[in-house]
Amino acid sequence: MIKFLLEKEFKQILRNSFLPRMIIAMPLMMMLVFPWAANQEIKNLRLSVVDNDHSVYSERLIQKVTASGYFNLTNVSASNEEALQSLESDKADIILELPPNFEKHLIKEGVTNVMISANAVNGMKGGLGTAYLSAILQDYATEIRDEWKQSPLMATLPVINIVPQNRFNPHLDYKVFMVPAIMVTLLTMLCGFLPALNIVGEKETGTIEQMNVTPVNKLTFILAKLIPYWTVGLLALTLCITLAATVYGLVPAGRLVTLYFFASLYILVVSGLGLVISNYSNTMQQAMFVMFFFIMIFILMSGLFTPISSMPQWAETITTFNPLKYFIQVMRMVYLKGSGIADLTMQMVALGCFAVFFNGWAVISYRKNN
Repeated sequence: MIKFLLEKEFKQILRNSFLPRMIIAMPLMMMLVFPWAANQEIKNLRLSVVDNDHSVYSERLIQKVTASGYFNLTNVSASNEEALQSLESDKADIILELPPNFEKHLIKEGVTNVMISANAVNGMKGGLGTAYLSAILQDYATEIRDEWKQSPLMATLPVINIVPQNRFNPHLDYKVFMVPAIMVTLLTMLCGFLPALNIVGEKETGTIEQMNVTPVNKLTFILAKLIPYWTVGLLALTLCITLAATVYGLVPAGRLVTLYFFASLYILVVSGLGLVISNYSNTMQQAMFVMFFFIMIFILMSGLFTPISSMPQWAETITTFNPLKYFIQVMRMVYLKGSGIADLTMQMVALGCFAVFFNGWAVISYRKNN
């Protein structure tokens, strides 16, 4: 019996001219566009400089800042008041003010002060811009110190060399961090919305009444609804993995078998949730709104953009019941760290429990009237 039900479901998907195109176009769009847009690395910050020294060292520092690639020099102001006006009129994002006798104090005393003023309306932009500029200033100070050490006229100065080593993402490329999470978001939307619209779509067209008078039991019926979208999800994941490898050169450090195993579990989770929503909805519009509500909460509280550890304690507690959180952890750990199933036991148990809960609920909540 299930064979004929599966044949019916796959024919319904292929008969719809829009669905097959969306299943292909959605991974292409999300993998080729979103990693470039969903990027928290701040570049092209507009810099205003107040150079009160006009010395060789101050000019060299300004050139170093602008050559970093993070800052665009928009104007050189004559005073701090003029620079603040450019900040208030949104013509500059950050101000670097160099005091008079900048070079003199640096050479004679080895210490000098500079002032950084940032527009912090956008807190992340202002904070990262200040951090970038501070790092450049520290690098500039180290550079001068190294030159003085080589000069016979300068006394030997103590120095501490710091060599950072970034594990798992050595070049701090944000796309490496985001691409695995975007794959999870794609599976959530694709395998969540489509099942959510399935049963309620049959309710609207009236074909569900024909299924209700058949001897098909509820478990077989729900299973026939799950398997097609489980297949669609795995095909979409395969396309995403291929695009990540060809476009970004990003391949999993772990085994593909681990990825597909957890993806299979996760697709059952979101598809089961979609079927539960579809069982309780009377119209497709109602099912779409309810599913959108849950997906927005899942995405925002999953650690996709911000670390869960940075959230308040009550929010961290809520994320315990978010299946998206666990699969994002799996994808990033397998892709970046090469983790295996033994390292992901907690995530496997959590996703397994979610899959049993939602699919069991979908079977129980389906009202079959003989």
